[in-house]
Amino acid sequence: MPNANAHAASGPGHRFLSRRSVLRGVGAALFPLCADWSRAAATAGSRVSKAKSVIMIFNGGAPSHLDLWDPKPEAADDIRGPFKPIRTNVTGVHISELLPRMAKRMDKVALIRSVHHGHSSHNGGMHWATVGRPYPVDSTLITPSRTDIPCFGTLIGWLAQRDGLCNGVPPYVITPFPHCDSKVYLTPGQFGGCLGARFDPYVLDDDPNAASFKVRNLALDENLSPVRFQQRLGLLQELTVTAPKIASPSIAEIDVFNQQAANLLQSGKAADAFDLSKEPAAIREKYGRHSWGQSHLLARRLIESGTRFVSTVNGPSITWDTHKDNFNSLKNRLVPPMEQAYAALLDDLEDRGLLDTTLVIWMGEFGRTPKINVDIGRDHWPGCYSVLMAGGGIRGGQVVGASDAIGAYPKERPITPADIHATVYAALGYDAGNLHFTASDGRPVPLCEGTPISELI
Repeated sequence: MPNANAHAASGPGHRFLSRRSVLRGVGAALFPLCADWSRAAATAGSRVSKAKSVIMIFNGGAPSHLDLWDPKPEAADDIRGPFKPIRTNVTGVHISELLPRMAKRMDKVALIRSVHHGHSSHNGGMHWATVGRPYPVDSTLITPSRTDIPCFGTLIGWLAQRDGLCNGVPPYVITPFPHCDSKVYLTPGQFGGCLGARFDPYVLDDDPNAASFKVRNLALDENLSPVRFQQRLGLLQELTVTAPKIASPSIAEIDVFNQQAANLLQSGKAADAFDLSKEPAAIREKYGRHSWGQSHLLARRLIESGTRFVSTVNGPSITWDTHKDNFNSLKNRLVPPMEQAYAALLDDLEDRGLLDTTLVIWMGEFGRTPKINVDIGRDHWPGCYSVLMAGGGIRGGQVVGASDAIGAYPKERPITPADIHATVYAALGYDAGNLHFTASDGRPVPLCEGTPISELI
């Protein structure tokens, strides 16, 4: 959960609690772990898919597609920028010279160059990108509420609980910090929304590269034996049975949180997954000793332990918002750590036999303007941008769609965020159009209204 001291939800009387405050206050980690009641069934056995989990690399602030994945060397000087295209290991596919590591790995990746939507503000754009639907207003000055339509990370965690596909680890994690604009306005949709607080993600809210990094309270205290813990759970159950009943949705969820926390503490699996000190120094160096690198490494550890969706936010906040000095920022500050971590993640997943079952998405909330502005920057541009997908049964080594001569609009095969989402659900074995959740107004809502990208599945 986001830090409650810094961020408040917009819903009346509601605040998202911080990880630490919840653990201190009720001894329960306020994120979903699969308990016996969630093992439903029937649907789990009917899923046919290659992908089991998803890692979303999200570049908050929006990177320039023209300067990374969709170079336009024939365009005018005030559009193409200074970076030259380079060949990749896929014949005929060229990307920016800023990405030499990825040029050697494009056979693993499907590059989609024709994604577009209609929101040009950061939080509005992040909502459309991660929820697959437009927010009611195109604005940055918005925050989450319990009426939100949830993003696909939340919904994939919800499905994992329904199907009993997680065990002792949170099904949906955000690292290191939540999607937001300037850490003041959190992006709606990334939490439980209309599904309820028990489907909130576990937000690390910390820097995994810090020397002091340690996620506490994820396992039993060394002075508390499993037998004594079971006795305490029994006492809690007795108190619950004899206590006066209070008709309240919040009170009703406490039992769920307590069960989730008990599963967490008894398993110890989450404590192990979050412990980066168990990784060899060489692996940590390969990912990069920076927040982004260690977040990607943490994502791999979580997926390996059974987490179903991890969002690694390459921020903090809107770091990629290059209205000024776009080219120096990309070359010297932004692209090197991002590419290092991204390439290391793909290699590590492949080396461990996890890439076939882990779908890795790279995206931002939109692209940047074709025309370079007076501050040698590029401004917001949702008219066309690039998204990359790899692993999880996705057919790599190809480009889907194309932008026009200046990268302003789709020229071939227009793709929407909803289509990206539909492809993710299809890779996981879900028929998103025929699966529904209940919105806050009581109406059934399909998981997704897009169409899977047939070239990828």
